[in-house]
Amino acid sequence: MEIPADGFIVVCKRECDTCEMVAPVLRDIIGNGIPLTVCSQDDPAFPDGLPGVVDDTALAHSFRLAIEAVPTLIRMQNGVETARAVGWDRVEWQALTGIEGLGQDLPPTRPGCGSRSVEPGLAEELAVRYGGVHLAARRIETPLHEDDIETCFANGWTDGLPVVPPTEVRVVRMLTGTRRSPDEVVSIIPPNQAACTVEKVAINAVMAGCKPEYLPIVIAAVEAACLDAFCLHGLLATTYFSGPVIIVNGPMARAVGMNSGVNAFGQGNRANATIGRALQLVVRNVGGGRPGEIDRATLGTPGKYTFCFAEDETGSPWESLAAERGFAQGASTVTLFAGSGVQPIFDQHSRDPESLARTYAACLRTVAHPKIPLAADAFLVVSPEHGRVFRQAGWTKARLRQRLDELLQIPGADLVRGAHGMAEGVPESLAHTTLPKFRPGGLDIVHAGGTAGMFSAIISGWVASGAKGSQSVTKEIGQ
Repeated sequence: MEIPADGFIVVCKRECDTCEMVAPVLRDIIGNGIPLTVCSQDDPAFPDGLPGVVDDTALAHSFRLAIEAVPTLIRMQNGVETARAVGWDRVEWQALTGIEGLGQDLPPTRPGCGSRSVEPGLAEELAVRYGGVHLAARRIETPLHEDDIETCFANGWTDGLPVVPPTEVRVVRMLTGTRRSPDEVVSIIPPNQAACTVEKVAINAVMAGCKPEYLPIVIAAVEAACLDAFCLHGLLATTYFSGPVIIVNGPMARAVGMNSGVNAFGQGNRANATIGRALQLVVRNVGGGRPGEIDRATLGTPGKYTFCFAEDETGSPWESLAAERGFAQGASTVTLFAGSGVQPIFDQHSRDPESLARTYAACLRTVAHPKIPLAADAFLVVSPEHGRVFRQAGWTKARLRQRLDELLQIPGADLVRGAHGMAEGVPESLAHTTLPKFRPGGLDIVHAGGTAGMFSAIISGWVASGAKGSQSVTKEIGQ
């Protein structure tokens, strides 16, 4: 039944005490000769005794009228809504209908109940069913008797693990996580230089297993990955191990429950696992970055499934990575780094910062190769127990970095080819120089990990770090 273009509409449901209460008022409105169409969300026989109740159990009218609570009284003129009252308010209903004394025996006001059309999960289904959203992606039907997940495998959309089939309802639900338009282009994704819209990011976020509230972080990660300084195309094509590592800072990391503590690099946290995976799926499915094609890694790294964690800012002895990079307090950011894996640092005995800094320097020297300077960048991830050593001694992050720079000035004689019986190394012309292990700005320090265990870690980078390769980049997360 179509809703009349003129008159009044009331949307109600039996499972609402306020709707039960105003049922006599609806009879009074009709009794005063005012055209009233009653739409019932859960029982076509409710309100009892009223003629011509519209069956809205499929919620088509509730969706199109944007009903958020019941009862809702709406005045229509020439097919256009001119006023509405939500819940029961005697003054409002009297003013809307023009009936003096309407509902005099009822309480002056009473709130209504939530509309069935906005119940969790239903809103997205209704948007798909009744045309409230228009997705641009082509539809693919699963072959008869074939499992949806197997269809995803057969089409090459997965990273080797099962993905969540991106149904329309799931994609629409994912899009509720951002205020950005589904057709807005986020980035151009290499190697195919394909335009990636918010909708395409959402599709891959669904496949990765993200929640809608993760979507802004995934979008920011996609934007950061496509910055020229990050050099995603080169990172994909290299035979080296590296892939994108995502480090999240700020209140959004905490709001979505990201792990910055125990097992921060490991399994078990949905946000960490799926945000990193979503970026990798975008690169694969939108940009075409597939292993054995443009991705030519000799061995690769498990981090190419996902490598994403949050910095532990609240327990840190230092300013956050985001603050170091000039972002305001309260900003949420993603930092992308071309990381090749995790190298443990084991030091159970150092109780003074100098000793611990020397341990760090000895381990950092081995990044890529102990005789290769100025090639790979690195992130030093300091755990809480090690961080306490620096806090108690009053060492700032800047002081630790300066000391590491000093300790990592390496005599050229130790680095030249043939030194220490290793053919790898720098040309012999550099034998009488001193070379730093890292380029200026090539070593970053963040704080993360569980509170038990005197271990830290190095995330070593791509051997093509810097302006001629990849630089870590930071992007603020929007909505």
